[in-house]
Amino acid sequence: MTPNTQKLNDEQRTANIANEIINILREIHFGSVEIIIHENKVVQIERKEKLRFDNK
Repeated sequence: MTPNTQKLNDEQRTANIANEIINILREIHFGSVEIIIHENKVVQIERKEKLRFDNK
């Protein structure tokens, strides 16, 4: 793989990760998003959403 090809792959991977995070943020109403990084790379995104029900 040439350096230019690797750069394009890294940029595409970064764009894909950014899109996933944006989609999660658009969908989640209450909760948190945790991004796990290992050796300078995103390896996992955790989404925790709370559902609350009023007892009125």
